Parts: sequence; C-alpha cells; structure tokens
Amino acid sequence: MTIRGIKKDLLLLLLELGKNSHPNEFAALLKEDAGVISELNLLPGTITGSSSASIFFDMMPLGTHRAGSAHSHPNGVLRPSNADINFFPRAGKFHIIIGAPYRENDWKCFTADGEPCDLEVIP
Repeated sequence: MTIRGIKKDLLLLLLELGKNSHPNEFAALLKEDAGVISELNLLPGTITGSSSASIFFDMMPLGTHRAGSAHSHPNGVLRPSNADINFFPRAGKFHIIIGAPYRENDWKCFTADGEPCDLEVIP
C-alpha cells in the first residue's frame, strides 16, 4: 500500500477531535482508499486520559485498508513517545499526532518506526 496523502476534511476533523477532547488525548484508526487517508474509525472501549489513550485491538475492524492511527498530544509536543513507538507497528504504517492548540499546522506524520514523514494534504 502506497499512501500519497490525507484528505483535508479528515485532517480538519482530527484537529477538531483533538480540540474537543482536550485536556485528554483521543485515538483513532485511519483508513485509506486508493492511496489517500480518507476515513477514521473511533473504536468502542477506547480509554482516554490527559497523558495517554488506549485502543483495544480486539475492536479493530477487519479489512485491508487500515493505514495507521491518529491521536492527540494535549501538551502540544509533536513527536512520538516511547509508548507511541511501541503502539505504531500494531496499528499500521502511518501515524498522525495532533497537538494543542490544534491549528491547521499543529500535526505531524510518522512511520511505524517513529520517523517523521511527509504527507500531502489533498483538498
């Protein structure tokens, strides 16, 4: 699977989810269609708090279009924690961190091994 970008509407929704969840984190899984991340799944049973969010992998939908994950960092730090690095490989290849104050540029994408990567925003 080659991911070439993320839909702008989805990115704006992720930023809004971060803002609405603040001061707690949120977590979601991302789905792609034809190489574009275009949907999210909020899983039942997800646990959120001010310093973490936990997804129950038993609740992950079946399918081959899982692209990765998105979650927020209410502290505004746009880099993965050690817990994130351990989580990323289980959830997919691309991972978006949304940070306070949740403006249009308050996000970064990372590979499953925690390396920053560019992701085009597609109108």
